[in-house]
Order: sequence, then structure tokens, then C-alpha cells
Amino acid sequence: MAHPVPGSIEETQSLLASGGYIAGRDTATVLFLALKLKRPLFVEGEPGTGKTEIAKVLSATLGRPLIRLQCYEGLDQSSAVYEWNYAAQMTAIRLAEATHSADIGKDIYSERFLIRRPLLQALQPGSAGPCILLIDELDRVDEPFEAFLLEVLSDFQVTIPEIGVIKAPEPPIVIITSNRTREVHDAVKRRCLYHWVDYPTAERELQIVRSKVPGVPEKLSQQVVNFVQSLRSSGIFKPPGLAETLDWAQALVALDALALSPELTQSTLGVLLKYQDDISKFSRQDIEQRVLSAQTAAE
Repeated sequence: MAHPVPGSIEETQSLLASGGYIAGRDTATVLFLALKLKRPLFVEGEPGTGKTEIAKVLSATLGRPLIRLQCYEGLDQSSAVYEWNYAAQMTAIRLAEATHSADIGKDIYSERFLIRRPLLQALQPGSAGPCILLIDELDRVDEPFEAFLLEVLSDFQVTIPEIGVIKAPEPPIVIITSNRTREVHDAVKRRCLYHWVDYPTAERELQIVRSKVPGVPEKLSQQVVNFVQSLRSSGIFKPPGLAETLDWAQALVALDALALSPELTQSTLGVLLKYQDDISKFSRQDIEQRVLSAQTAAE
């Protein structure tokens, strides 16, 4: 059963927290405005900072279905919006021919032969009611597909040549994410509210780790956050995101660690860093110094 959208910034922040998403007031504010004004929310940020999670948490806490369009290079309308069920159409034509039906081909392009892809599913949610539409990693698609999206984002409708315009009876809640591998066109951004999701502060990251990783020792969680924060300021090519912090904390708990040690950190560094060039920048001595700093700061 769908729940009403929150009526204030504080309620929005509480709603996210109830779903395990610890958001700053800036995130809660722009999300509240997107919900109240019924505008798409365009979220940019580094990978692993929790952009996609916003849509997932909204789906869970508002009781609305989540429809996800995962973007990739070469994505087109047939994969994102609709395509015709050609096999069923051919079967209908042959049946009409066999029975000498005068209506052959009359309704070949009717909705019963329409295969609905994510965007059309979001505009025609059926009995489930308005959904959460997640357009994930929009920066991966080609510019022509961005241009096609303008109709969806402006009027919450799509045009199917054989049928006409299909418009949502009630707009879905739209969350668009981008890792900024390239700039998304201004025309798309103008139709949305914009928010940049940065790496969390040490205080908020600690809250998230303790919330998301059951059983993590208090001292270990503080040391993990201190160490990760130091890596992000070290000038490496791909700093670890929040997702990597959580993965590392879970890995350390699985190894029954109670505190960081240089040996354990060195052997699990691949959970945090995903490029060998980044890993090779840290000598054993450097790891020891960073672990010691993380331990000292946690005391």
C-alpha cells in the first residue's frame, strides 16, 4: 500500500532514516522539493556515494514499486520504452488468413501486442499506482536518447506513432543518476532539480557504517572510517566510495577483526581500491602509518 509523501524536510529526513539512508539536510531538502513540486531529481556524484540508494529507499518507505532503467551505450526506444510483439502479430495475421477474417491487420498495432519496457511501465503503472522511476547512470547513454527523454521528463508522456500519445495519469517519482563520465545535456538538467552527492563526512560515514554493518565493533568502525577518509585525500585515481567502505567493514567483520592492523589492511586493500595503480601507490610503511593514524584518531 502506497504511503503519502512527507510534508516537510524533517519528515523527509526521517523517512530516509527509516529506510536506513542517513542523509544530510541538503539531500533531504532537495528531495522534499522534488516530491512536493513533482519534478524529476537529477543526482550526480562519484560512484558508490549512495545515489541509486535514494530511489530504492523511497520505494521501500513509500510502498511504491521501483522501476529501474539501467542506462548503457546504445540504449534505444525498443529497450527503454516499448517494442511490438512481432511473433504474436504474425500469429494473429495467419489466424485471420486461415479463418478468412475481414478484420485482418485491423488491430495489429493495438496495445495487446505492445511489450512495455521500463519507461512505458512507469507511465502506465496499472493497479500498483504511481511508481518510483529510477533512470540509472544516464551519462552512459548516447545524446539522441537524452533528446528523446525530454518528452518524458517534461510532460510524463511518450508518443507511439501507431497508437498516439500515452500520458501518465499521475507522474511517477523520477530519480536520475549520473557518475559524470560525461556531461549530460543542459536540456535534461533544466527539467529536473539538481543535487550533487559528495563523499560523506567522517561523522556521517561512521553513522552509516554502524547502521549498515551489524556486529561491527565500535573501535573497528571508527578506524575503518578514519582510514578510508585518509585514502580519499591521498590523490589516488579512484577514491573509495561509501559502498566500498561498507564492503570493507563487512569483510573485516567476516574475518573476525576487532581492530585494524597493517597486515590485515594490506591483505584486504583490494576491497577498497579497484585499480592496481592505486594499490601500488601505498607501500607497507605508508599503510602502517595510515593505520596508526586511524587508530590514534579513534582513541
